[in-house]
Amino acid sequence: MGIGATAGVAAVGGIALSANASSDSKSSSSSSSSGSLVFDPDAYTKLTKTITDTAGTKHTVVYHFWKAITYVAKPVDATYQSLIVSAPVEIDGKAVDASNAPILFANSVGGYLPASVSTATEVGGGGSAMGGGAAPSGAPTGSTSGSAAPSTSASAPGANGNTNATGGATSSNQLLALAAGYVVIEPGARGRTLKNSSGEYYGTAPAAIVDLKAAVRYIKANKGRIPGNVERIVSAGTSAGGALSSLLGASGDSPIYDPYLKALGAADASDAIFATGAWCPITDLEHADGAYEWNWGANDLSTGKPVDQTVSKALQAQFAEYQAGLKLRGLGGFGPLNARNLDAYMVKQYLEPSATTYLAALSDTARATYLKANTFLTWSGGKATFTWTDFLTHVGARKKDAPAFDAFDLSAGENNEFGTGKTLARHFTAYGAKNDSTGLSSKRVASDIPAKLDLMNPMHHLVEKVNPNRSKHWWIRLGTKDSDTALTVAANLAARLDNLGDDVNHIYYWDEGHGANTDPGDFITWIAQVTGHKAKHK
Repeated sequence: MGIGATAGVAAVGGIALSANASSDSKSSSSSSSSGSLVFDPDAYTKLTKTITDTAGTKHTVVYHFWKAITYVAKPVDATYQSLIVSAPVEIDGKAVDASNAPILFANSVGGYLPASVSTATEVGGGGSAMGGGAAPSGAPTGSTSGSAAPSTSASAPGANGNTNATGGATSSNQLLALAAGYVVIEPGARGRTLKNSSGEYYGTAPAAIVDLKAAVRYIKANKGRIPGNVERIVSAGTSAGGALSSLLGASGDSPIYDPYLKALGAADASDAIFATGAWCPITDLEHADGAYEWNWGANDLSTGKPVDQTVSKALQAQFAEYQAGLKLRGLGGFGPLNARNLDAYMVKQYLEPSATTYLAALSDTARATYLKANTFLTWSGGKATFTWTDFLTHVGARKKDAPAFDAFDLSAGENNEFGTGKTLARHFTAYGAKNDSTGLSSKRVASDIPAKLDLMNPMHHLVEKVNPNRSKHWWIRLGTKDSDTALTVAANLAARLDNLGDDVNHIYYWDEGHGANTDPGDFITWIAQVTGHKAKHK
């Protein structure tokens, strides 16, 4: 897919990548000295990159690049616990001052797998150790990979397509942000498959979010040394990375992470961020199985076979109870949300507007062709209308079996995310544990799991214990054909944030799947709007 269309429209154009590093290197290394958390402003290399924006205009960007810097004093694995920094100094021949520019904090996590920037040599070099599959929709081509191969096991759960590993889908954001004069900081983070020489897993929950928080603390502790406005950090991530971005935004300065951060020797600073960007977040995991069945329970698998309807209906009943307990009110004055009216809400608030935007942007001929092929849609008065049932039929096969996340056989990537010690995977819901099919489970959820779920779920910080230090500006995106998770997960997140009075910009991309990012230019503009940034030229 190209870059730069309006929401829900097939994008046109793309990002053209060409980079050549000059010999103007201020230092041979920008890595922190042993135990030091002081950023060295002179340890950069001067690079030049040509970036094509969403309008097709090429921009020559000269920027300072700091290669991998360890962001904690006592790293478990510096290969992953490091970050890279890119700060523009000249755009199209004009000197720019990025000292007070917004900071795009872009993680590349996918599938809760490890992400490393240890070998990155340029902006956009963050890499996710993904579990196979095609390149994510919306990802630019030709970029230099900065990933380092983690110690992964061939038997690691999630290798069957349930990995949700599309952490690089929003890499176009980094390039456009740099061309807009923003500072771009890309952190690495530990992930679920990492295993030490003793066979112990050291990247399972809550390692990834703790690492991202430590990276934010490093940035804020270096105010005045590191480029950019440390009080205007905007997080971005996709899939599991989108979940972590949401969690980072929701949980700013929450004390429940303090013991983990102290153990790493994280900087003594705030980890609250200003704004959050999340694409197709795989989150609210303890309720994700129920949400998935409420959404996709009627859809067959790609094999044409239905899922176990006894399991599906049991999970749907659990979701109905959970949804009622949230006591959410829909956006647009919809009123209280529950499992009985959530379908109507999704159609009116998100799906019909998404289809309308898509169809309105087509030529008359292309629109007629689309409508002829999709007769479930009614196009009248410049608006698209349809039913929830017909929409589900339009989407077609669901990606995951039931349960989608806490698999009875412990095969899902999320089971591995809650592994511990030498235990590869564990159940994290009572229903999953009760119906365990491996014989390896006690039929009960382990005693440490509830606390870890709180550490990994943004809703904990928005519903159970409302966090006053959360982000107040939110950009949330999802494809309408994304059956990697339920469409309701992002909708519930957005509704809760809206109910709390936060600024929420949430739409769905029509006919797009997992990892889509069809309006990156709009995201960059939104950053300027919410941060109040105006580009400075020297």
